[in-house]
Amino acid sequence: QVQLVESGGGLVQAGGSLRLSCAASGRTFSNYAMGWFRQAPGKEREFVAAISWSGGSTDYADSVKGRFTISRDNAKNTVYLQMNSLKPEDTAVYYCAARFNSKDGVGITTDFYRYWGQGTQVTVSS
Repeated sequence: QVQLVESGGGLVQAGGSLRLSCAASGRTFSNYAMGWFRQAPGKEREFVAAISWSGGSTDYADSVKGRFTISRDNAKNTVYLQMNSLKPEDTAVYYCAARFNSKDGVGITTDFYRYWGQGTQVTVSS
């Protein structure tokens, strides 16, 4: 069992930045592929970014490429999402997800991940 707790959300003006954190506990964090997803009101949960267990592979949704950066610190059992140049359309609840993965790859679908955090709200004002 893996427990995930997100933090770092909040209200920011368009063009601003936020850094989300996801702290993991319960298992060997370094064996887990990690991802960030988001869900806006009335919309389906969508992929944002993913990182392999080693950090050697990453992937991003086209809508956030060049603005968001995913990273991880396995010594701290934490994955981060640095969000720059935020836009009102980035407003959503952001979720962290994890899956044990012996292969050093990433997943971009919700079905790939087994464990989910409770989410943190990000609101970008225009």
